[in-house]
Amino acid sequence: MSDAFPSAAPEIRVTNLARSAVYYERCLGFSWDWGIEGLGQVSRGGCRLFLSDNAFRGAADTGTPVVVWINLDSKTAVDELYTSWSRNGAEIVAKPESKPWSLHEFTARDLDGNQFRVFYDFAADLPDRGARRNDQAERDEARRTM
Repeated sequence: MSDAFPSAAPEIRVTNLARSAVYYERCLGFSWDWGIEGLGQVSRGGCRLFLSDNAFRGAADTGTPVVVWINLDSKTAVDELYTSWSRNGAEIVAKPESKPWSLHEFTARDLDGNQFRVFYDFAADLPDRGARRNDQAERDEARRTM
């Protein structure tokens, strides 16, 4: 079996699929591929997201909003996407900032509170990988004991 693995396509609960798909299209730059009610899909580049409402999942508690992490190739790409989403009316929760954990990131939210953390991992650009602790021994021990 190949080590190649496709990108995940998360399902995001929304209260109104059509209204949410329009938000994703207008504010976040996604294409609304299909679906009006129940289940639909939006995509942008290699990113696919399924949107589902109560017609698909039922009226049970929709649960906690999800957080989708979007990994970009540079700090500049993060800043440019922030500018685009802001200009298009996306709800921005946190502006771009380089964090102590070596991620340059910003956070946006959709109409239902689902969040997008857009980031670039700049640790590889630093001589000591951003002083991240080497936890290999603990991970190995967890594998042995689980």
